[in-house]
Amino acid sequence: MRPSLLHTRSVNYPAASWVNGSARVILSAGALLGAVAMLLTPSAAERLTGTTLFMALLGAQVLLGSSQGPLFPVSAGALQSWFPKNRWALSNGLQTAAMNVGGAITPLLIVLLSRSVGWQGALRWIAVPTILVAIAWYRFGRDCPQQHGRVSSAELAELETASNDESRKSLNALRMRWILMDSNVVRLAAAYLCMNFVYYLISFWAYLYLIQVRHFQGIDGGLAGMWPWLGAALGAGSGGYLADRLAHRVGPRWGYRIIPLVMLPAGAAVLFATTRAVSDDAAVMTLTFAFFAMEITEGSFWAATMQIARSDTAAATGVLNTGGNLGGIVCQPAIAYLASNGAWNGAFVAGTLFAVLAAALWLGVDPEARLRGNGRAV
Repeated sequence: MRPSLLHTRSVNYPAASWVNGSARVILSAGALLGAVAMLLTPSAAERLTGTTLFMALLGAQVLLGSSQGPLFPVSAGALQSWFPKNRWALSNGLQTAAMNVGGAITPLLIVLLSRSVGWQGALRWIAVPTILVAIAWYRFGRDCPQQHGRVSSAELAELETASNDESRKSLNALRMRWILMDSNVVRLAAAYLCMNFVYYLISFWAYLYLIQVRHFQGIDGGLAGMWPWLGAALGAGSGGYLADRLAHRVGPRWGYRIIPLVMLPAGAAVLFATTRAVSDDAAVMTLTFAFFAMEITEGSFWAATMQIARSDTAAATGVLNTGGNLGGIVCQPAIAYLASNGAWNGAFVAGTLFAVLAAALWLGVDPEARLRGNGRAV
């Protein structure tokens, strides 16, 4: 999740086409590269040793990260073309929810597969559906509604009416500079960095915490690790729906703000409560709600950026997602140090502070502001 590669769009119609490739090509290629990275990991472990093995595993991880780079910015650009703006939060939320369901299934699936075929075989089997999805997406996916034979003329008219208030010109260096300097985009990226510190804390480290500190094992560990991801999936899907509804009722400025301003502090409080949880099951529940509270804000983050950027959605959400990945870059070494020293309470306190800071940054975000250059030729 939260890849950071920037992709630009040339907009000659109310749909997206990306320089050096389309959404269809980029997303299919990314999935295939991810599958290759998963297949290389067990093969390297079986054939190599020492420094050579380390470099091979590092290379596989770099390839895996690179394959995920375009996912969210390119998807956001496609969603901006395929959906009216009153469905942007929901469509982004559902995409994140699906990803979180995958995260929920993975711990238990890895445990079951590893028992049958070892961890190397488990990674090989997991690569199979990734390859099938890549093939299916390339076969059936389209970059824009105009390219799909089953989209009716009425549906096309609705989408074109929803998007006829903006300039449709290719992204250039000047507009990219405006995106990078736009105060609202910068605040959203900074808030997303802080929120994703908590996301990476829970998604990468909660399972280890449950094993090491709460002493879950085997199938029980896989089931315990599943709950936070299910909470995240429920949060992302419901948050997207609620953000769209609120934006419709009270306008984008407060409609997209309300959920982060309420749920980020609530998630911070519950994450801190993990340090005081008496029972192991209570710790699972606090982590589940904290993950729910973080992910319920996903629709607001992405829809607010799309509302500001419009035809420059892919590039602006690339900046947003770069902020999210910086959250991971900050989180991983910090939590690794704390966890290796048994300072799990300190790890959760750090997450609490980052969640509060993310909420504070949202106070300065105005989703009704338009990116400089939108609405006129540049």
